[in-house]
Amino acid sequence: MLVDLVISIAILVFLLSFGTPLPFCFGGALMYMVLCTDIGSMSGMYLWGFEQLINPVLLCIPLFVFAGNLMSESGIADALLRLCNLLLGRFKGALGSVAVVACAIIGAISGSGLTGVAATGPLLIPRMEAQGYDRAYATALIANASVLGLLIPPSINMVVYGWVTETSILACFLSTLLPGLILMLVFCVVNSCYVRRRPIRVSSESFGQAVKKLPKTGLAALPALMMPVIILGGIYGGIMTPTESAAVACAYAIPVGLFVYRGLRPGAISMAAKESATAVGSIMVMVLFGLMLSQQFVFGGLPQELADFLLGVTQNKAVLLLLINAVLIFVGMILNDVTGILLMSPLLLPLVKAMGIHPVHFAAIIGVNLSMGTLTPPFAGILYFSMRIGKVEFADIVGPVMLLLCLGYIPMCFLVTFYEPLAMWLPRFFGLV
Repeated sequence: MLVDLVISIAILVFLLSFGTPLPFCFGGALMYMVLCTDIGSMSGMYLWGFEQLINPVLLCIPLFVFAGNLMSESGIADALLRLCNLLLGRFKGALGSVAVVACAIIGAISGSGLTGVAATGPLLIPRMEAQGYDRAYATALIANASVLGLLIPPSINMVVYGWVTETSILACFLSTLLPGLILMLVFCVVNSCYVRRRPIRVSSESFGQAVKKLPKTGLAALPALMMPVIILGGIYGGIMTPTESAAVACAYAIPVGLFVYRGLRPGAISMAAKESATAVGSIMVMVLFGLMLSQQFVFGGLPQELADFLLGVTQNKAVLLLLINAVLIFVGMILNDVTGILLMSPLLLPLVKAMGIHPVHFAAIIGVNLSMGTLTPPFAGILYFSMRIGKVEFADIVGPVMLLLCLGYIPMCFLVTFYEPLAMWLPRFFGLV
């Protein structure tokens, strides 16, 4: 059986190395497991996979994707940016901090990192360049900040992890909240250090002028600010489930975009629905095959084999955690975040449980590691998307991106791994673990 598992993994890696679409990579490895082993029949696996996909928990994924597309078109992001810029625009380097905070808020509303780039990049990158920022740095800053949307709840990644591992989704949300907020602060500090050495221009508007504009700008931004308050307040207040909050986000974004900000046209709603359906369709096919392959690995005993192998290498908990982080960083480089969670959560969870690590703590570990993978080539989905939005070359952006990774995400990976309260304090405070 171990030989079959190794061959299946080799097929998966081989197909990935040739740039094969992810559903076909998992499908090829799954076909080998079904046809060449006696673990289970294809019809049985399809039936099991379909039963998993119709779980109501997964309904929040297409709804959050739809909400993110509506928000990008509606003008909600513009209102948030104008308010942030009015409050901070007189300070040197404030626009960079505005970009970080706005990306975190927008990404948190949609549960996706790509939404932050799409909503803020076209607006802020040219404006930052006009103020004296290097365009590649501005693009890298927005790319890194947009990944915060995968950590600050509600996060699609944590929905998938909670669903796969049968862990409280609310507890998983809270496990990555503090790491996300700390990273947001780190990027603001790094940006403040960056602007000290550059001739960054600031707003000529006086404090008095800003105060006079604040009531009008704040009132205009109030409907946009209410969106995260309604979503997160509903979830943590026990009023709504994550799926219900995603539906409320869509229902709220449409009238606000149509009648308040008037950036959303009827045609834009149908276009957003079409784009969301296309994105979700590819995600769900990938989820189906990835989940079935993970289940085959579990039935074949791969998690136990992996645990026995690593425990045979060393019994030292710190070394084992370093090895797990190394594996997750590598997986993040070759797979997208959702796929990595689908594949690695069932494989590594028995091992981390044997080490005495709580599944909610592991949610933060896997969440931070695989979120970072969206910026590390060769996969690097958010990095490549940011390059298109910012119109910069890979050779120009790779330096600033790696600098922000080394100062932000990599230290956070080790911090959240070895300092358990960073992930567990909030879930314990709310009585979820």
